[in-house]
Amino acid sequence: MTASTLSIPGLETVYDLLAQAIDQAGPDKTELFLVKLALLNANALGRPELMQQHIQAALHDL
Repeated sequence: MTASTLSIPGLETVYDLLAQAIDQAGPDKTELFLVKLALLNANALGRPELMQQHIQAALHDL
């Protein structure tokens, strides 16, 4: 595990936080919430090419 990766328990925590936030946003605002979250994370990454890699990984096997 490197400094920029999460442990399995850390990923589970993030999953739970994300699920709760999606529920809180509600079905009418889920898409807007996820786009805002993605943009905030892209800004935190600071590397568009890394965000592109993450987008492709997320699209894989949907």
